[in-house]
Amino acid sequence: MPHGQRIAELLLNIGAVKLSVDPPFTWVSGIKSPVYCDNRMLYSHPDARKFIVDAFVSRVRSLSVPPDVIAGTATAAIGWAALVADRMNLPFVYVRAKAKDHGTKKLIEGDLKQGKHVVLIEDLLSTGGSAIASVEALREEGKATICDVIAIFSYELMAGIEKAQIAQVHLHPLSTFTVLLDVASAQGRISEEHIETARQFIRDPENWRQ
Repeated sequence: MPHGQRIAELLLNIGAVKLSVDPPFTWVSGIKSPVYCDNRMLYSHPDARKFIVDAFVSRVRSLSVPPDVIAGTATAAIGWAALVADRMNLPFVYVRAKAKDHGTKKLIEGDLKQGKHVVLIEDLLSTGGSAIASVEALREEGKATICDVIAIFSYELMAGIEKAQIAQVHLHPLSTFTVLLDVASAQGRISEEHIETARQFIRDPENWRQ
């Protein structure tokens, strides 16, 4: 993860990631968390945006099988995937969170030919739901081969790792919660006591605050 530390620094410096143990954040799922990540903020910072795209491209090029197509998950990763596809001069498609309720009622937007090897770009990996749903749509509707998901940041939750194993895809986060905590500690952004409490979140997120 050669870019991990710098990306963690960018996320913290821009304010895309916020840390708070007491009080914690509440995710949409109801899970209490010491971290909240909004990677959309990176789009507004050209230097950070370029660094992220460079890191994505470097990771894609390191894969054992070069992709024919770059895909993005809707909506947060559409921009990242389009930027990566443009940089690599590859076709781009994106996967809707749910199918259209009119017309062709498709999940995949763009011109995806059958049998292509696709790499999926995601902005954030938590429980893995959106990424794996997109992988399944690309395989079923798009008849694509997809083995790799690359994301800016991962919370490193076991639920997401297990879903990826079942779906037989490899997750490639550019940075992780563990790396971010190390950077935050080095910068003095959070006390060592709260750092250790935050680390416990990865091991048991649902019962972390009980």
